[in-house]
Amino acid sequence: MRSGPLLVFDFDGVLVDGMDEYWWSARRAALSLATGSDRGLSLPERAPAAFSRLRPMIHKGWEMVLMAAELGRSDFQPPLDMAEYQASLAPALTRWGWSSGLLQQALETVRREAIAADPSAWLARHHFYAGVVERLGGLAAEAADWAVLTTKGGAFASRLLADADLHPRAVFGHEQGSKPEVLLSLLGREGDHGRPIWFLEDRRPTLELVCATPGLESIRCFLVSWGYLAPHDAEDLPAGIHWLEPERFAGPLAQWP
Repeated sequence: MRSGPLLVFDFDGVLVDGMDEYWWSARRAALSLATGSDRGLSLPERAPAAFSRLRPMIHKGWEMVLMAAELGRSDFQPPLDMAEYQASLAPALTRWGWSSGLLQQALETVRREAIAADPSAWLARHHFYAGVVERLGGLAAEAADWAVLTTKGGAFASRLLADADLHPRAVFGHEQGSKPEVLLSLLGREGDHGRPIWFLEDRRPTLELVCATPGLESIRCFLVSWGYLAPHDAEDLPAGIHWLEPERFAGPLAQWP
């Protein structure tokens, strides 16, 4: 085991920009579920601006499918903040007669079929952020390890990492539980050796939840500046959450905030 920290990276919005794939897959899943119902659904091929604005609020894959369907309603009014967004989920599920499990299954079916039919095209809908691959490759020189913790299915994240010749110590998908649950488990294992854990995320509410979770006080949290951020996410960050810009990310770990 290396003596440096274990860096735990969120995947989408931290390592990879997958906005093209999000809409492509969410759109196809929503259309497949709506086919044959008494509700017509028409969605554009390219992601509407409203979908990009909603992305910082979306937490799990099934929510992307639900929001894609909602954007197909002529009277849909996109929520303006996190509280309004979260309050909109249950009524939207009821409106469509869907469950979160059904939506997640539909999304993962679309992704599996896309990979089987044309893996190169599916992979091409994702783009690693500039400098990420090189920085990950340099962590070993600083005695650090890294892992991935994502709400995406673990197999899909692993496929993208392998295509870039990236080999983390572990990949934790939504199948392993919530992010605080996985971090608690990791801390229990790494803490026995006194090894620090650093967590990089682009979703401020997730970091706030981690900071508020008993037992995770020692996790060093970073909000990256290049992900899917809401307009005011960088303002008045609470104690325990550090703002990380690309220049500092590229530099030595000892110089990170």
